[in-house]
Formats: sequence, C-alpha cells, structure tokens
Amino acid sequence: MKTSLARWLDSDIVHSFRSSPVAMLAAAVALLCVFCSVFAGWVAPHNPFDLSTLELGDARRPPAWAAEGSMKYLLGTDDQGRDILSALIYGARISLVVGLASVLLSVCVGVSFGLLAGFRGGWVDAVLMRLCDVMLSFPAILVALLIAGVGRALFPHAHESLAFGVLILSISLTGWVQYARTVRGSTLVERNKEYVQAARVTGVSPLRIMRRHVLPNVLGPVLVLATIQVATAIITEATLSFLGVGAPPTSPSLGTLIRIGNDYLFSGEWWITVFPGAMLVLIALSVNLLGDWLRDALNPRLR
Repeated sequence: MKTSLARWLDSDIVHSFRSSPVAMLAAAVALLCVFCSVFAGWVAPHNPFDLSTLELGDARRPPAWAAEGSMKYLLGTDDQGRDILSALIYGARISLVVGLASVLLSVCVGVSFGLLAGFRGGWVDAVLMRLCDVMLSFPAILVALLIAGVGRALFPHAHESLAFGVLILSISLTGWVQYARTVRGSTLVERNKEYVQAARVTGVSPLRIMRRHVLPNVLGPVLVLATIQVATAIITEATLSFLGVGAPPTSPSLGTLIRIGNDYLFSGEWWITVFPGAMLVLIALSVNLLGDWLRDALNPRLR
C-alpha cells in the first residue's frame, strides 16, 4: 500500500514539475533566494547594518573584477561602505517577508469575502461586489502610496514593526479584490452541486458547508493567483520603498537600495543600483515562472 508521500510523488503535478526544466530552474532560484534571506546572518559575508563594522574609506568601491575592486567586497560597496552582496541578501529578506505577508492577508480577506458573496448571494453579494468595483477604480500603487504615506505621517517615530504593518496593509488593501472575484465565481458554480445540496438537506450549517465543502474546491485558482501576486507585491513594496514611503531607512529593502544607488548612477557607480535591480528582477521572474507552471499544471484541459 502506497504511503501519502509515494502517492504525492506519483501525482500529475509532480510529474509536470519534473518534466518542466523552466519550472525546476525557477524553483531552484526562488528557494536559493529564500534560503539566503532566511539565513542571512550566516550566509552574508558582512552585516551591512552594523555601523561599527562600516569603513567609510571603502565607500563606492567597485566590484571585485574591476581595477580598484577588492575580493572583500565581491559586488562592491555603496556610499556608506556597506557590502552590496550582503545588503542584497538582507534587503531581499525584507522584500520577501513584506510580499508574502501582504499576499497572505489579501488571500484571507479576499477568500472570505468571495465565499460569503458567492454562497449567500442577494444583497450581500451586491454590496461586496460594488465594494470590489470601488477598489478597482483606484490604481493599486496610488492607494498603497496614500496609505503608506499617511501612516508614516501619523506615526513618524513609530517602531519598525508598526511601519512594516502599515506597509503590508497598504499593499493588501487592493490585493484582496482579485481573490474575492475569483472565489465568488467558483462558489457560484459549487453551491448548486449535489454535494452542497446534500449537506444542506442533512442540516449542516452554512458556515460549515463553506469551510469544509466549498472552500477546498475553490482553492485551485487561488493558489495560482497567489503565486503570481507574490511577485507583484514584492515589486509594489520596492516601488514604495523607492519613493521613500516603504520600508524604514534603518531596514532598507531592495527598493531602498535602488533609490540610494540611483543618486550615483550617472557618476559611474553603476553597481550600487544595478545589482539590487537585478536581484529584484530575478526574484519576480522566478516567482512568475512558478506561477505560470502551476497554472498550467492545475488546468485539466492541458493534461
């Protein structure tokens, strides 16, 4: 008798993953970025945010392969003498945490509203969908910029945890709409099927039907959408940090590093902004490729 692990290894999704070199490469890159971000204290050669270890004499040093480069700083240093490679590892951790947390919050809110709207219908469905229409009428980056800016203005000396909370909330404020619409459409189909009617006849409460019966059958599209939205959330966070209303200056993310390097781009210190930008592109591209593979793998028409 096969174990659960053996059955999972023989599933169509695992077979699709093994037969897709692009998905395997994207997964390897994404896992490498996550591993380096989680264990930044052990992986990074320096701690770029420890002021006692910074040497201003090493500021704006080029990469190691350049004429004035040093093997001590493989990707060079920024204007404060911080190691670019170490700053990328620590900055990617902040971007990934904010991106994943904002997507998780968006999924929880959007799936809850979508289930409620699709299962109850009537005025509940009408109100929630009009709310979605209102949120879609505003550009997502504008809403995030407004919320993050107001939060920074109201709490200028707030703790970093509160600043990150405001940033996550600002990104999630418009991100939940797509999940709500997707889950609503799937719930409208599932609520009229036989297993839901049978649960109603046996006296199962509507909340239990939504949670135990309908929800597992509408999570497929949500997983695909969440995977793709992680990259969007990371880019949104980088955009806000680039504009100065994202991550706190004491904990710069990739967007903050790009903004710092942008001041020196035309003076010849290209590595200060190019390497953080390349890191951001690498993370977003790998996550998007994984999302594209997962969308195809969960599509029964392509099997």
